[in-house]
Amino acid sequence: MYAIVRTGGKQYRVERGQTLLVERLPVGEGESCLLEPLLYVDGKRVVGSGDGNPELRVEARVVAHERGPKLRVVKFKPKRGYKRRTGHRQQLSRIEITSIDAGGRQQRASAKKEGGETGRRSTRQRRATGERKPAATAHTGRQQGGRARPKEEESDGS
Repeated sequence: MYAIVRTGGKQYRVERGQTLLVERLPVGEGESCLLEPLLYVDGKRVVGSGDGNPELRVEARVVAHERGPKLRVVKFKPKRGYKRRTGHRQQLSRIEITSIDAGGRQQRASAKKEGGETGRRSTRQRRATGERKPAATAHTGRQQGGRARPKEEESDGS
């Protein structure tokens, strides 16, 4: 069982008990936070957060706040005597995934089956029954590619 979460503009594949370094989170050390889940995979089923499932939760605990490795940045312009050297260290948080929960998903799936079909069928289902998509209708608006022509004025014949 694993989940794909988004934090700090990046996506991570996480499992329960895993520790990882992410962009600095605005919570203190030892505190818990919720991560934004994008996908949940549990052997038999795949659940996306866009499937109308608000119960999908990934909880993590901040183990420590750290700083990343030092990066040295050098600017140099030849023949001008211009050199600049700066450095950067990224602020990071080490987190531990404490729980991945997709609660209530089985209940929703069984309720949907009782309600009947949703009306949409996959291509594979349509091919199996010989059903075809409805034919496209002709577009009745202005023709594409043509440019607007000025209206011709009617002459009196003189």
